Amino acid sequence: MSQREDLLAGAKKCLVDKGYSRTTARDIAAASGAHLASIGYHFGSKDNLMNTAVIEASSEWGDLFEAGVRAAGRRTPRERVHDLLESLFRTMPDQMPVLVAGTQALAQVPFDADVREKMTAAHEQARVSMAALVLGVPEGDVDAATAAGLGSVTYALVTGYVMQAVVDPDSLPAPDQAAAGIMALAGTAAPEGSTSP
Repeated sequence: MSQREDLLAGAKKCLVDKGYSRTTARDIAAASGAHLASIGYHFGSKDNLMNTAVIEASSEWGDLFEAGVRAAGRRTPRERVHDLLESLFRTMPDQMPVLVAGTQALAQVPFDADVREKMTAAHEQARVSMAALVLGVPEGDVDAATAAGLGSVTYALVTGYVMQAVVDPDSLPAPDQAAAGIMALAGTAAPEGSTSP
């Protein structure tokens, strides 16, 4: 690995071992085997490195739970939503340090333009990924309107359950309960005379 990759790996390790806010530059240097000054050279600051590590670690977790949905091989969007919830709830406990770090990084968005730019790009990609996952299509087939509609709603669902898991993991519903709640909400929100999917 390059020194930059070593630093990212060290920062991710520190996210798990010490948490976002308690990790120091010296912690990262020790975990990565890199020189302290190399953090500034490659990332500009410890905060930039930590935020990059959070985004990468969150993306890796997203890939993990997406793989669980795709492996189920179900055909309809309704079935894939259920599989998404099941995979989400199954993978969150082991990823809790990353999820907590992600919420801490989000809190920096109003105060740091660089963090805002990175988070905005990550969220934009997540909306496309979520829409593709529910529809069972390649990401390249998701248009802007679908990403803004289905993708945004699905991503809000995922991030909402992440926040619940961070605050009170015991309050999370079973996947069947969550799926039933979504169907009930869809029925309530449907225009008069229409039927929910």
